[in-house]
Amino acid sequence: MPIVESNKVTDSNAVTTPTSTAAVLVLEDGRMFRGRSYGAQGTALGEAVFATGMTGYQETITDPSYARQLVVQTAPHIGNTGVNSEDAESRRIWVAGYIVRDAARRPSNWRSECSLDEELVEQGIVGIQGVDTRAITRHLREHKTMRAGIFSGDAATATDKELLDIVLASAPMEGARLAEEVSVDEAYIVEPKDHGWDGEPAFTIAAIDLGIKAMTPIRFAERGVRVHVLPATATLDEVKAVNPDGFFMSNGPGDPATADRQVSLLRSVLDEKLPYFGICFGNQILGRALGYGTYKLRYGHRGINQPVMDRRTGKVEITSQNHGFAVDAPMNGATVAPEERYGRVEVSHVSLNDDVVEGLACLDIPAFSVQYHPEAAAGPHDAAYLFDRFIALMAETKSGAANTTETKTEDTK
Repeated sequence: MPIVESNKVTDSNAVTTPTSTAAVLVLEDGRMFRGRSYGAQGTALGEAVFATGMTGYQETITDPSYARQLVVQTAPHIGNTGVNSEDAESRRIWVAGYIVRDAARRPSNWRSECSLDEELVEQGIVGIQGVDTRAITRHLREHKTMRAGIFSGDAATATDKELLDIVLASAPMEGARLAEEVSVDEAYIVEPKDHGWDGEPAFTIAAIDLGIKAMTPIRFAERGVRVHVLPATATLDEVKAVNPDGFFMSNGPGDPATADRQVSLLRSVLDEKLPYFGICFGNQILGRALGYGTYKLRYGHRGINQPVMDRRTGKVEITSQNHGFAVDAPMNGATVAPEERYGRVEVSHVSLNDDVVEGLACLDIPAFSVQYHPEAAAGPHDAAYLFDRFIALMAETKSGAANTTETKTEDTK
C-alpha cells in the first residue's frame, strides 16, 4: 500500500507550545499529515471523522457518541474560550484523539477555568495541531471515514510502515459494541425542581443511557418530567420498577447492529404500549426493533448545521447531529413495519443534504424517534419542540388509558 505524505500547514499563526513534539496523523489508506502534538503525547487509534461545528468544541469532545473516534475540527481556530466545568456533556472527554489546525495560544473567556490543551493532557487525550484540517476533511469526504492513528512523542519515531501497520491492525467501527462502555453503572434521577419547575412532576420517564448527553434529561426536567436514567444493561423489570409514563433511549456510539439487547428491550416496551421517544442511537434501535436494517454512512453527519425537513409539516430545521450509521426504511409514505405487530410506520424527517432517514413515526403505537439532537448544546434549538411532542404523546396515552379504564368500570356496573 503506497504511503502518501501531506505537508503540514505553514501558517504564521500556527502554535507550537513549549512542550509539544513532532506528531503525525496516519490514515488507513496511507495518507499522512505531519504536525505537532496537542494535549497528551503517545498513540491514539480510532475512526477518523470530521465535525463541522464552529462553536461548542467542549460539548463535542465530551459527547459519548464520539467514543473511539479521532475528531477533526473543521473550524480552524480551536480552544479560544478554554474549558469550564459547566459545559461538559458527560463525566469525561470521550474522543479517542483530537485533530485541529490552529490551537489557541491562550484561552480568553470569563468562564474559562483552564486551557483545552491542559484538559487534554489531564485526561490523557492525544491530539495533533498544525495540520491542514481542510485537506483532511476533503480526503475523508472523498474516500469515506476510515481507521486512523495519531502518534506523537516517542510513538512518532517509528517508521511510516510501522505506524501504518498499527493503524491497519486496529478495530473498525463496524461491529463495535460501545454503548455499555460509555453508559453509567448505576441509575440516577434528574428532578424537575432542580431545573426551574415549580410543583410536582407532571410525568416520569425511564431513560436508557447509551451515551446520553447531560442536556437531554435537563431538557425533560425543565418541562416537568422526572427522569430515571438507567444503565444500558437495564431490563424490562427495572424499567417498569420506576412506574414510567414514557420510555426514552439516548444517543450513543457504535454499530446499532450490535445492540440486540437494547432492541429486545425496546420491543418489550413497545409490546406494553408505553410511549417511546428515541434520539440518534435510539432512532436506529427503533428502526431495528421495527424490523428495518441499518447501514454505515460514507462519512456520517457530525456538526450543528445539518438541514432536516419534517415531512409532515414541510418545515426545515437546522439540527445538531453526530452519527455514522442510518436506518434503511422506505421513504414512500406509510408502510407496515417488517415486524407487523407494530403496524404502520412512516419516515417523518429526512436529511436535505443526502436524503438519509432522520426520523421515524409509528402510526399504530405511541412511538417516534429522530436521528438528530433536539437538546442541541451548543445549539441550534430548532428541534426543541420534540420534547413537547413526547410530553403530549404521554398525556394522550395516559388520558386514553384513563378513558378505557372508566369505560370498563361503567361496563361492569
